[in-house]
Amino acid sequence: MSELRQRPTASKNTSKQLKTTSRNDISASTGGGIGILDIFRVLLTLVVVSCGLSYYLTDAASLTWGYKPWFTNLPEVMQYFKGPVTLTPTELLAYNGETPDLPIYVAINGTIFDVSANPAMYGPGGGYHFFAGRDATRAFVTGCFKEDLTDDISGVEEMFIPLDEPEELEMLTSGERKKRREQDLRAARKRVEKSIAHWAGFFGNHKKYFEVGKVVKTAEEWEREKVEGGKRELCEAARKQRPKREKSQGGK
Repeated sequence: MSELRQRPTASKNTSKQLKTTSRNDISASTGGGIGILDIFRVLLTLVVVSCGLSYYLTDAASLTWGYKPWFTNLPEVMQYFKGPVTLTPTELLAYNGETPDLPIYVAINGTIFDVSANPAMYGPGGGYHFFAGRDATRAFVTGCFKEDLTDDISGVEEMFIPLDEPEELEMLTSGERKKRREQDLRAARKRVEKSIAHWAGFFGNHKKYFEVGKVVKTAEEWEREKVEGGKRELCEAARKQRPKREKSQGGK
């Protein structure tokens, strides 16, 4: 009788051991770490928090901190599938906003940008309509919007070369003058390149404008430029912008 009474007790102990072992095995199999679902929840929470902060902290109440992917701009997407355009300067003139069926283009340093999203600025009657339908690189550098609506930047570096006092120049030898001139030209050309890059970046990185292609000149246009030739004179406004050489730069 005593043996029969002890058997159920042994059975209960065995059952408890099995349950404990089973729980331990499950814990060991999961490693006690974070699952994929937990990671997904954390990432989703971070995204929601980021969007909320962006909405309340950015001026435009943007959910993406002001970033707008190019593929959300329908005109740019359509242009992407059409491929880049190539226009001669004469053909580019038609894209000045005066033809409703055509977009408004502005070009700088041979690169064409679509600015149709801002017709009030670049369309007829707009404050910068004179830029529409042409490559006016020179005007972007000099600020002479009437005289310099051209891509010809020859001689424009002169506006960044300091003016010398006649008395100081007389103190320099011909070799020193030549060396100074070469140094001034190198520095001035870098200023021109920097100015052009600034405006190209302005249009290229603008959230509403986008690049569409290049300006390609015909052989006749290149030949005409060669015939006209010569270095363009600086406009009055550009001449007035020329800095005076600081005395601290010395004569050498």
